[in-house]
Amino acid sequence: MKRGLSLWSSACLLGLFAAPAFAEKNEGQQSFDVLSDIKSRIEKMDVKPTDWPQWGGTSIRNNVREGQNIPTTWEIGEFDRETKEWKPGSGKNVSWVSRVGSQTYGNPVVANGKVYVGTNNGAGYLERYPHTVDLGCLLCFDAKTGKFLWQHSSAKLKTGRVHDWPLQGVCCAPYAEGDKLWFVSSRGEVLCLDAEGFRDGENDGPYKDEEYTGDNEGDVIWKVDMMKDMGISQHNMCSCSVTAMGDILFVHTANGVDETHLNIPAPDAPSFIALNKNTGEVLWTDKSPGRNILHGQWSSPAVAELGGVPQALFPGGDGWLYSFHADEFENGKPKLLWKFDCNPKDSTWILGGRGTRNNLIATPVVYNGNVYIAVGQDPEHGEGIGHLWCIDPTKRGDVSPTIALDKDGKPIDHRRIQAVLPKEGDQIKPNPNSAALWHYSQADQNGDEEIDFEEEMHRTCGTVAIKDDLLFISDFSGLVHCLDAKTGKPHWTYDLLAASWGSPLIINDKVIIGDEDGDVTIFELSPEMKVVDEINMGNSVYTTPVVADDTMYISNRTHLYSIKAPEGEKK
Repeated sequence: MKRGLSLWSSACLLGLFAAPAFAEKNEGQQSFDVLSDIKSRIEKMDVKPTDWPQWGGTSIRNNVREGQNIPTTWEIGEFDRETKEWKPGSGKNVSWVSRVGSQTYGNPVVANGKVYVGTNNGAGYLERYPHTVDLGCLLCFDAKTGKFLWQHSSAKLKTGRVHDWPLQGVCCAPYAEGDKLWFVSSRGEVLCLDAEGFRDGENDGPYKDEEYTGDNEGDVIWKVDMMKDMGISQHNMCSCSVTAMGDILFVHTANGVDETHLNIPAPDAPSFIALNKNTGEVLWTDKSPGRNILHGQWSSPAVAELGGVPQALFPGGDGWLYSFHADEFENGKPKLLWKFDCNPKDSTWILGGRGTRNNLIATPVVYNGNVYIAVGQDPEHGEGIGHLWCIDPTKRGDVSPTIALDKDGKPIDHRRIQAVLPKEGDQIKPNPNSAALWHYSQADQNGDEEIDFEEEMHRTCGTVAIKDDLLFISDFSGLVHCLDAKTGKPHWTYDLLAASWGSPLIINDKVIIGDEDGDVTIFELSPEMKVVDEINMGNSVYTTPVVADDTMYISNRTHLYSIKAPEGEKK
């Protein structure tokens, strides 16, 4: 498929940005030691050094890991047609398989001997809730055996799909540390749970109102109901994977539009909040996206010290990335450090994905002092043009690549549908305070002055993974992109031939990504495109593979797989 260069791409080539489209590379400079960075962060947490205790492993959200004897080939084995249970020993390099739901979007988290997965109630583990009852579920398994331990159950909201979409379940990953874990339920509740559930025979509090306290039930320590307590109106679901810095828990509320997709019922409700993770006390809230929320807000925050300042990075439902001082706030309000518009100023929001203005569904990633994020939309909106950014987080204020001015040259307040209206004489000018280090959207790699399908970055739900200055990201059009993390220059793209909802895992010298057809593709970690293998998981893989304790965990729609070389056997 061929496409002419867009106005936006042409503007990049003409130098509209304060920074060039592809930054200059510093020759001879060694790549950043990301493994040491991630290892040091996990060692500061109350988990095993080999654990993967939150989405992206740490608060910088870079899904990069090292491990011993991680298989690069496996066979999923056989299942009983009636019970859907796996037949032990029938696979290759698969140590165990456990049922999850019928639709699974929550990425696995591994901490202190347990694996947690967000899903729906398709497995029907609890007698009081057979699989025909629709719930949001957080499941807990034994990491060595796959034995089901306990389940936290969230009843569906009575308001229906506008707030709690049928069968989607819990779409986030928890944050686990010590003897506790934190997550956001499908009802928009921020919950702190006991990692043992009720298996320890104790009802931990202060929340002690659980009606069921059997061994297979989750034990809530405290909860904050964002819809009830803060007036949030989440759209379709809440899918934030929370993170923390010290005792501060950072949460994206999912505040969004109503069923008309035109009205924002709670524009003054918070989009971003920080809580005391020990008590649930609200420390600060922020409503920056306000009336400019485009659709839903389904992203997750990242936290890191950048430029000597602890920064909490929140992707807004208006397409802007916001950075707040992570632990400096006053009267319940955080200190805004900078904000960055990830959309072209002349892009337009049109219902159903027919426009060019996008949300932020991906999670920001921190690598070597820079921030990386790509834009996207609800997958039901289909394919469309995307943008991937590398941002300098040391600047302050509005650090967008361009600024919007009216016909008289005066700054224009941000508009929800379209920031700049050329017919009214509005102007787009380079921002002298831009923090854009590079931007990737379209690149005429073969020099034919046309843009092929494979030369475009498309909308994505995915988050980047970076190692050895090689950046990998998949998009909803099924392309895997490999770029130079320093310059944004593309090395290669590969067509999976199916939409990819998840994000890459970089393990040792391999890159692993799943797709909607259920295929998991393995690449060499290389600036040259080299496919190692393609393995089908039986049904769609909407999640991201993770590695902990020399074991890889992959969830497809219905089952969680523990992939590990047999004891004593080398890869």
